[in-house]
Amino acid sequence: MPPNLSFHPPLLNTASPWATTESHLHDLLLCPSTGAVTTRTSLIDGFPHAADSHRYAFFDPATGKATPGTFSGPPEDSESDVKDNAANVPPVATLNTLGYSPLPLSQYLSIISSLASTVTTSSSPPKTIIISVTGSPAEISTCHNLIQTFSTSPSCLFPLAMEINLSCPNIPNLPPPAYSPTSLTSYFDALPSDTSIPIGIKIPPYTHAGQFDSLISSLLSTTSTSNTISASKLSFLTATNTLGSCILLDSLETSGDYQKILPGEGIGGMAGPPLHPLALGNVATLRRRFDQDPRLAHLEIIGVGGVHNGEGYKRMRHVGARAVGIATALGRRGVQVFASIEDEIKSVW
Repeated sequence: MPPNLSFHPPLLNTASPWATTESHLHDLLLCPSTGAVTTRTSLIDGFPHAADSHRYAFFDPATGKATPGTFSGPPEDSESDVKDNAANVPPVATLNTLGYSPLPLSQYLSIISSLASTVTTSSSPPKTIIISVTGSPAEISTCHNLIQTFSTSPSCLFPLAMEINLSCPNIPNLPPPAYSPTSLTSYFDALPSDTSIPIGIKIPPYTHAGQFDSLISSLLSTTSTSNTISASKLSFLTATNTLGSCILLDSLETSGDYQKILPGEGIGGMAGPPLHPLALGNVATLRRRFDQDPRLAHLEIIGVGGVHNGEGYKRMRHVGARAVGIATALGRRGVQVFASIEDEIKSVW
C-alpha cells in the first residue's frame, strides 16, 4: 500500500495564485485552522508567466458581472490588492487564464527549508506540505526524486506529499492529461512502485459517466514498469480543478455591446460557487466508485470547488471528501477564511 495522506484539521488551501510566494506559505502554515498547505503548481524550470496574458478576475456568480480590474498574481501584483478580509463579503467566483507558478520546484524546496525555523515548534507537530507539480511524465519522475530526497534531508522538518496537476485547462495545445486514458497511463508508468511520500493527482471536472469510467480503467490498469495496478502508486486525488472554456463579458453602456474581461480570446478556467455542485458530484461519484472496488478504496479525496463557508465544507465532507480545499475564497478573504469556516462548524471536523 502507498503511504497514507493524513493531517488534521481536514482543511487546507489548494494550488492557486494565493500560494505562490514564501509570504503566502508562511501565513498558511501559521493559520491554526489549516491542517496542511499546498504550494502553487510548479515545474522543474518554472512557468513563463506573462502578466499581460495570464490574468484572473473576480465576478458575482449571481449576475455574471466582474468586479473592477483583473490581476496577474504574484510577483506582478501586490499580494494584498485584491483581498477583502471582511467576514460578510458576498461569495465571488473567479475566471482565469493563468498557467503555473513562475517559481521553479527548486525554489519551493528552498522556501520550505527556510520556513522550517520560523513555523515549527517542539510543542506542535509540523503541518504536511503538499508540493504541487506538473510537466511531462519524465519531468514528474524527476520531481518525485527531488521531493523524496529533500523529504529526508535535515533541512526539511515537514511531512511532504506530491500532487501531480493533470488538469489545467489554460495551456495552449496541451489539454488536461486527466481527460485522456493514454496520457494518464504514461504518467502512472513514470511513477515509482515504492515511495516514502504520498502521491496524488489533481483532476479536472468530469461531466459524464464515460470520463469517470476512463479514469477508473486507468487506475486499475497494470503499469508497464511493474506488476501492480496504477492505483497502488497513488494515495489521493484532488477533485476538482477549474472548469475550462468559460468566458466573462462586460456590457458597454454607451453602445450596448460587450467586451471580454480577460485578455486574448478571454476564455479560461472558472472556479468558485458556480463550480460547487459539479465538484460535489465529482467527489460523490469518485468516492462511490472507489468504495466499490477494494483495490481503489484506499484512495483519499481532497474535495475542491466553490467552498467558501461552513455549509460548503460540510457538504464536501458529506459526499466523501477526506479533506476540503479552498482557493477562490482564500484569494478574496485571505487566510481568515479558514478560521471563519472552523468557527461556523464549531470545530466539529
